[in-house]
Amino acid sequence: MIRMSEEAEAIMTERFGKDTVIALATSEGGIPYVRNVNAYYEDGAFYVITYALSSKMKQLEKNPVAAIAGEWFSAHGKGVNLGWFGKKENRGIAGKLRETFHEWIDNGHNDFDDENTIILCVELTDGVLFSHGTRYEL
Repeated sequence: MIRMSEEAEAIMTERFGKDTVIALATSEGGIPYVRNVNAYYEDGAFYVITYALSSKMKQLEKNPVAAIAGEWFSAHGKGVNLGWFGKKENRGIAGKLRETFHEWIDNGHNDFDDENTIILCVELTDGVLFSHGTRYEL
């Protein structure tokens, strides 16, 4: 995972350490695919609740390289399937996602009994962040 300066990490946490819509790009056969997802940032990674059988997850299984873009930020990363939202090993991050996405998480869109409801972690590998006229290389 990426190591960034304390200042850049603080900006990332302030900006993305909440329910944030970001653009997530994957590719298949040399063709890029981009979609907006609700994400939560923590310690060099973005976390997304998604469905294991979705196109994005099928694409990341074949090629784990992903790209992300958000407010004055763009980066590359590695997509990692953390598995079922409800599994024991995911309790910590699942609890944070429940709290972060509390306004919509139980609106019927997600079935947390379905083991295909998973957590996608995008571990950042490099990126660029802009804040108040300063450019941070991640």
